[in-house]
Amino acid sequence: MSATDTMTLRRLLADAPNRWGYWGAEDEIGALNYLTADEVKRGLASVRHGRTFTLGVPIATHDGDAVFPGRWPAKHFMVADKAGFENGHWHPLPGGLEFADDYVNGFTQAGTHCDALGHMWFDDTLWNGFPASSTNGGMTRAGIMPIAERGIVGRGVLIDIARFRGKPALERAETFTHLDLMECARAQGVEILPRSILLVRTGWVGALAAGSQTVGENYWEPGLTFSLDLVRWFDEMQIPSLVTDTLANETTYEPETGLMLVLHAALMRNLGVVFTEMASLDALAADCAADRRYEGFYCAGPAKVSKGTGGSANPVFIK
Repeated sequence: MSATDTMTLRRLLADAPNRWGYWGAEDEIGALNYLTADEVKRGLASVRHGRTFTLGVPIATHDGDAVFPGRWPAKHFMVADKAGFENGHWHPLPGGLEFADDYVNGFTQAGTHCDALGHMWFDDTLWNGFPASSTNGGMTRAGIMPIAERGIVGRGVLIDIARFRGKPALERAETFTHLDLMECARAQGVEILPRSILLVRTGWVGALAAGSQTVGENYWEPGLTFSLDLVRWFDEMQIPSLVTDTLANETTYEPETGLMLVLHAALMRNLGVVFTEMASLDALAADCAADRRYEGFYCAGPAKVSKGTGGSANPVFIK
């Protein structure tokens, strides 16, 4: 099949696993429930050297940030600076202190960010069976706040699929599967254990920043592609969170059907896997390649945006 009018997400995912109600009818954090205290301690135990990597991309850069089509980059404005004091707009505080202040506006789904589980849906139903009408005027169910309050903490595993394929970055629309993830992990000498937080490097964020790739109107980025076996693998492995250096954590269009962002439906909406997108993984990957250690302690907390669809994040990976 190649045309979207011959297939729908309901039909495509009819036999795929679903975790609605597994953690109760009111659950809003999904697969993060797998990250128990033991998993946090497992992540801490994986630290060997104490080297720290932050994975957030810069926001409101001079050249403009890469954003998914339909969005626009964040804007940064100085509200107070030295010039404001020099022209009399601001006055020193009692005692002589002066200050700088600024303002940033932009999409919660731009830059490095976590998606709320209710961020995308079909058939008028969000994660865990919540109605899509609960998004009206703000996310009153399955928004980012429960994830932000919980945090995403555990053992992280980097899968450097770009380096594994011998290239600085994957090509546009290049795909891979869970079998490729496992093969890459074996080559790296690291084990994807159940409940591991998966970090997958395609080299794409670095390529976008360098200008060797662009978003454009007909954006089709590389990434994981749908299969029932892949979804079942994520479910059986109890993967709590997927982190990638792409704008949407999966190839934009499912090659067989042409449907868009299928894994947002199959993994996020149906299994409760928390997505973190646009992570900066190049420096971490270079260090992992140098010492052949691809696991570590992963910790992320999105911004607590009231009723938000997502929240900016600067995840930390400690080796």
